Amino acid sequence: MENGGAAKKKPRLEDGLQHAHTVCLVLDFGSQYTQLIARRVRENCIMSILLPGDVSLDRIQEIDPKAIILSGGPNSVHIEGAPALPSGFFEWTEKKTIPVLGICYGMQLMVHTLGGKVQTSSLGGEYGQMRIRTTQASQLYSYEADHSQLVWMSHGDSAEDLPADFTVVATSEQGVKVAIESAKRRLYGLQYHPEVMHSERGNLTLQHFLNSIASLKADWKMENVLEEELEKIRRVVGPTAHAICALSGGVDSAVAATLVHKVLGDRLHCVFVDNGLLRLHEAEQVMDTFKNHLHLPVTKVDDSERVLGSLKGIADPEAKRKKIGASFIDVFNNFANGLEKKGGIKPTFLVQGTLYPDVIESCPPPGSHQKHSHTIKSHHNVGGLPKDLQFKLVEPLRELFKDEVRAMGRLPAMNVPEPFLRRHPFPGPGLGVRILGDVTQPDGLAVLRQVDAIFIQALKDGGLYDKIWQAFAVFLPVRSVGVQGDQRTHSYVVALRAVISSDGMTADWYPFQPEFLRAVSTKICNSVRLVNRVVYDVTSKPPGTIEWE
Repeated sequence: MENGGAAKKKPRLEDGLQHAHTVCLVLDFGSQYTQLIARRVRENCIMSILLPGDVSLDRIQEIDPKAIILSGGPNSVHIEGAPALPSGFFEWTEKKTIPVLGICYGMQLMVHTLGGKVQTSSLGGEYGQMRIRTTQASQLYSYEADHSQLVWMSHGDSAEDLPADFTVVATSEQGVKVAIESAKRRLYGLQYHPEVMHSERGNLTLQHFLNSIASLKADWKMENVLEEELEKIRRVVGPTAHAICALSGGVDSAVAATLVHKVLGDRLHCVFVDNGLLRLHEAEQVMDTFKNHLHLPVTKVDDSERVLGSLKGIADPEAKRKKIGASFIDVFNNFANGLEKKGGIKPTFLVQGTLYPDVIESCPPPGSHQKHSHTIKSHHNVGGLPKDLQFKLVEPLRELFKDEVRAMGRLPAMNVPEPFLRRHPFPGPGLGVRILGDVTQPDGLAVLRQVDAIFIQALKDGGLYDKIWQAFAVFLPVRSVGVQGDQRTHSYVVALRAVISSDGMTADWYPFQPEFLRAVSTKICNSVRLVNRVVYDVTSKPPGTIEWE
């Protein structure tokens, strides 16, 4: 068969990784730090999989985890309708001797589910960095010599009465039970966040849980993952099928294309779409990189006039994302039909650079009052694809975080140029989500391209570009009064955004020196005729997102 699959059950590209590696499952109950837990696990060379906390027990058993971590969350376990674990969860983990670590809400859920008592603390909540005292005669802290440490607290409820077989192994200065364990049942709980850098020995505690208590095998390494992904591509696509690769100019699609090209060779047809929403000179620079540095076969398609025409009058961010995502699919369908007419080749696969954070952010946790249709944003690779897509998806990076993709690209077998790997992320909808409101409003694209180019060049000239995860400008559809050349002006306001992050799921704004911001603002107002005011965004994620839309 052309697609290389069996008639009854075709293999999926996402199948396999979790069964080839030791897995620590992270169940998400809505904490802003949940994805950081998953990252910390992977930093210890152990594969982590993140699922909503109310996932079925059958799905948990299918993954076959060797350890489970229950995340924190904003809810109270004693309130009606609070997120809960599937029925029979602890009976199953005890039978399989799977160690479970509950963090914050996860600890309270453990206590509540097993018959203990959790209530609003009579001593008041504990927030921020606080000192705790740990007990030497415990499994959780047996490695410690100094049993006093600073940790990061964020809770209003606390465990009052513990279930049978549990003991307190750490308390706060207020006497709150902040760490508990039942070594016999392999159950452990922390009322603080060990995953954040503000907990001075938190990462050591996580390492101890993973390596010593759970005895997990550290087999999550990019060299192994690369070989496994290559083999899966061979198995799924087969020896004769052709594929289209959607190249955006970003790191993810470039690494995905390089990976798939190693297997398919000239059966891979890369398409770079200029949809009119690219940065200044972006199309020319990207095509040069693809052809002269990555040596990938690329066809550029100019679809800008059609896309911009379809966006006229659309201001809703989700509507824009979906419209732009659909336009990409139209291009790929037309391109595939053209190949078939010209050479009798009909590509049946579509390669995308979808990452694990894209998948996570499209599946909100329980207790967030969100359903799959009401996500933080519909990622064009995940939520923006049509139901009648004529291609089978190939997403070789779907289980990786951004820094893992870069690590894979740096492997000698991949040899993706370092300057390309260091490029800041660029959203699939492009400048369409950096112009608030109607993308086709007068002056929006022209002004934004000029401002963005000035900002990014200033970062490179100042040696700041590689210190920042993502930086860009935003066009605001408002005008402000100003004075330029002794004359009153009524011109546009633009916002600058720069954040530091490890995976894009949480982020902090970058603390520029005032002199830098002054110089950039001055250059923008002097160089871009229609701008007379520049503001800098000092919002972290959460509560904001990195992009404005």
